[in-house]
Amino acid sequence: MLSYLLVGAVAAGATYGLCFVVRRLAVRFGAVVLPDERKVHASPTPTAGGAAMFAAFLIAMAVAWRLPQFRDAFDGSSEPLGIVLAVAAIFVVGLVDDLREVSAPAKLAGQVLAGSVLYFLGVTLFFFRVPFGDLLSLSADLQPLVTVLWVVAIANAVNFIDGLDGLAAGIVFIAAGAFFVYSNRLFDAGLIGSENVGPLAAVIACGICLGFLPHNMHPARIFMGDAGAMVLGVLMASSTIVVGGRIDDQFSGQAYFFFAPMVIPLFILGVPIVDTVFAVVRRAVRRTALSVADKEHLHHRLMRLGHGHRRSVLILWAWTAIFSLLILFPPFTGKANALIPFVAAGLGVGLYTLFIPVHHRAEASRVELVAESEEETPFHEGHGVGVEEGDEWPDEEPKRAAAFGSRAELADVVHLPERRRRTGER
Repeated sequence: MLSYLLVGAVAAGATYGLCFVVRRLAVRFGAVVLPDERKVHASPTPTAGGAAMFAAFLIAMAVAWRLPQFRDAFDGSSEPLGIVLAVAAIFVVGLVDDLREVSAPAKLAGQVLAGSVLYFLGVTLFFFRVPFGDLLSLSADLQPLVTVLWVVAIANAVNFIDGLDGLAAGIVFIAAGAFFVYSNRLFDAGLIGSENVGPLAAVIACGICLGFLPHNMHPARIFMGDAGAMVLGVLMASSTIVVGGRIDDQFSGQAYFFFAPMVIPLFILGVPIVDTVFAVVRRAVRRTALSVADKEHLHHRLMRLGHGHRRSVLILWAWTAIFSLLILFPPFTGKANALIPFVAAGLGVGLYTLFIPVHHRAEASRVELVAESEEETPFHEGHGVGVEEGDEWPDEEPKRAAAFGSRAELADVVHLPERRRRTGER
């Protein structure tokens, strides 16, 4: 356990430190996301935070490789290499999309490539238990298809939910932490061995999110971008594949684990998966492509109800925590009434979600009117919190910064929030 904590701490520390470097480089090379009608942030914000995540992932894997506890996982197994190469492939695709916006088919091709790399290097599903049904042993011709579909589904689920500051990082932090606890429980029960790399992938994903959150909480100082979201998605997919897809027995005879093992991640990642299912159905009904962005995701709906940015994030975090505890806690205790506190917590969060906004709608309407009036003001006349004083821009202003006008006006925009924070000016 101490080795896992060490690797997770290395991933968190490396991500936190590297975000400062990546943020400066993003500003210098123009990797800045400007506000528009389908985004909820109100200021230019550096992106490509996925680069810090990817570098931290490599550092954490290198540290794990040198620790004796993980020798069985690395020696004589191609699975760690498969995860590294798959994460690298999806990172490159995501980074290019963050900088140049690739087409949806090209992004899907990158996800399929990542899933294929995992399959060919041994990270693949062998078994799938149907809830309340039998165990299915996947044939050799179905294993690659199911593995790739799983990777594509989880990667897109995390990417779709990355719409508010801190939302995706917080949800994956909770989900990865819960899945690591579940994996460790399986290890204690003798259902997975020390050579299984799944718990390591989960704890690294958890550490990366922990290190990224201080930079990404509202108002975000940097975005993870598609690169970061899909890196986290592939890590979660890899972890669930090599843990859930390798178990051909129920957990210590406990009937509660009818759902185990592959449905456990569906509960833990319930919020992004439900959001993805709704997005697919919504676009199918409207006959629009999956790549067409809209503002109908769960977090957008919460904000329209009257919840603010941070409150919407906290509500979705709470739902993720409840789903995770609901599916994991009873098997640990062996008591059916262990469900009661979590059902009560779910009802409480549901009531809060639906009824609290009534008291805030007047304020939300006022804020919306202010926002609409500000849209008529040229952007370079006093907005922006994402870029700090001291950041440098290249000699040729990039396309994404072209809307700001002259270099002097640009400097006023990007340095104004920092000056306000230092002087206490509103």
